[in-house]
Amino acid sequence: MSTMQALVLERHNGPLELIELDRPEPGPGQVLVRIAASGLNPLDTKIRAGAAAHAKHPLPLVLGIDMSGIVEAVGAGVDTFRPGDAVYGMTGGVGGIQGSLAHYAAVDAALLAHKPANLSMRSAAALPLAFITSYAGIVDRAHLQAGQTVLVQGGAGGVGHVSVQLARALGAHVFATASERDHAYVHSLGATPIDYRTTSVEQYVAAHTNGAGFDLVVDTAGGASLDASFAAVKHFGHVVSALGWGTHALAPLSFREATYSGVFTLHPLLTGQHRAHHGEMLFEATKLVEAGKLTPRIDARRFDMNSIEQAYEALLNGTARGKIVVDIDTSLAG
Repeated sequence: MSTMQALVLERHNGPLELIELDRPEPGPGQVLVRIAASGLNPLDTKIRAGAAAHAKHPLPLVLGIDMSGIVEAVGAGVDTFRPGDAVYGMTGGVGGIQGSLAHYAAVDAALLAHKPANLSMRSAAALPLAFITSYAGIVDRAHLQAGQTVLVQGGAGGVGHVSVQLARALGAHVFATASERDHAYVHSLGATPIDYRTTSVEQYVAAHTNGAGFDLVVDTAGGASLDASFAAVKHFGHVVSALGWGTHALAPLSFREATYSGVFTLHPLLTGQHRAHHGEMLFEATKLVEAGKLTPRIDARRFDMNSIEQAYEALLNGTARGKIVVDIDTSLAG
């Protein structure tokens, strides 16, 4: 086949139109992937609206940051993957790189890892951005050690539920803020749930750390959540956030002689730098999943390329319980 179907956005906030495009060919260092499923992220809605200044994607564009699929062909210099391999990764949808809302994509092999054997393609497509964001903060920046205390702000969310499981796998004592409806889920992950709506920072720090604060606070929401994180960290502790875009008072952090790290997950995609580390992080994710220590949460509803608008609406209206995943090839998605 020389063509493929893809969902294309011609104007910001416009419709996603299913059209025929030329099927890409893998260049040096790339693999051609037959896409099984595409995991949607809140960032996709901002890119579609033209509202993500840090994630520009020139029009016309194919959205979709996360994906899973089967390697169809490999380009020159690729020896880590072969045709027929099941793979997953955070591979495009920003910076002019074709996204995963298409039947095929030619992607940088460095961004990929072999799919966990015990995950469906749908579940695998839900994992890359969330895990890479979590790992970059918890392992690369904070160097979390077994026995430390961790507070995850937004522990039932996309990045949050993965951060809880990663911290637990590393041997930490994990606490997580969540709405009351998600307390049972957070508890099932092995974390102590905290109702941030009815409990102040001072109250939960006193109740769970005897007033000392947490060794590491992982912020997944930004804004007021990041301010609360600065107030919840212990003396000489660490705060990490993937949404530190606002203006914040650093006094609470400074008085605790604590440190802060920002995570910009898109940097390798936008610049081409450090892409191999994305593949390395997903290799670690595969090991954790196959060891039974990490399970992505996906919404039970099924969407495909013909119901993409309903998928985006589910992402925007707050009804999703887990990651929204779009079946691209229903014969592979599982």
